[in-house]
Amino acid sequence: MTLSNSSIVDKAAEAAAKATPVPIAIRVRGLSDRAIAWLFIAPAITLLLAINIFPLLWAVYLSFTNFRANRPNAVVEGVGFRNYQRVLNDPDIWQAMQTTAHFVFWTILLQMLIGFALAYLIDRKFRGHAFWTTIVLIPMMLSPAVVGNFWRFLYEPQIGLFAYAVSFLSGIPTTQIQMLGNVSLAPWAIIIVDTWMWTPYVMLICLAGLRSIPDYIYEAAEVDRASAWRQFWSITVPMALPFIMLAVLFRGIENFKMFDMVTLLTGGGPGSVTEVASITLKRQAFETWATGRSSAFAIVLFVAVFGLANIYVKALNRVKQR
Repeated sequence: MTLSNSSIVDKAAEAAAKATPVPIAIRVRGLSDRAIAWLFIAPAITLLLAINIFPLLWAVYLSFTNFRANRPNAVVEGVGFRNYQRVLNDPDIWQAMQTTAHFVFWTILLQMLIGFALAYLIDRKFRGHAFWTTIVLIPMMLSPAVVGNFWRFLYEPQIGLFAYAVSFLSGIPTTQIQMLGNVSLAPWAIIIVDTWMWTPYVMLICLAGLRSIPDYIYEAAEVDRASAWRQFWSITVPMALPFIMLAVLFRGIENFKMFDMVTLLTGGGPGSVTEVASITLKRQAFETWATGRSSAFAIVLFVAVFGLANIYVKALNRVKQR
């Protein structure tokens, strides 16, 4: 004899009620639904405050002081906005910001173009599209440490496959293909790796946008004898645009914080040509031990990213409401 779902739930609730101590049961019955909800989410909020909010507030405090992490017993003095003035007037920091903007622009541009093209092809549902989708997603599943070391090996001029491929196509000797040691090529070496790794992520978001477009819209366009090119620009692109903009937002924020890939491939070199803002921040915080000034730099980065993201989200909402 089978029991209905409602009877099973009732018996489970009755068993839980009997197992609950009487004082606790009385207290819970006396709480409102809102109080019970806060009771359940309080641990998560406490953990969030401890992990995210408190370090942020502590960094804001340190940014107004001369604190140095390698001198914890030294007297901490307030310096006002002096750290912010030094950060905003430092040409090295502005150079790092320009380098970061260069990486963000080119990685996003390439990832959007290639990712959307792959999503558009996979959305056609050709034979074996599921298999090729899985193959394309492999780079995204790998750890950045694995990807960095893997591509560092590929970029080796003596034994790297990348150098041999370029030499085969161009005729340039492999010894002259210094992707990580050349000032002009090193930034593009990192852009290529980041594009290879994260284009599948963009492809998934764009594919979700393409799959969300109803088929009857295309059927109506075919009835009106709209060409495939016209359908693409009048239906596909406008309706997938919110998803494309969402992918740009996610990748823009992540690439602005780019650190591990640059550290593994070039370490900011040759010279400082690939030194992005996150590497400059790390050097000020853990090499020169200017903790107060590095905290001010971190706050400036946070405000810049947060402000640009808010402006972008407003534009995204306007596109979604059209």
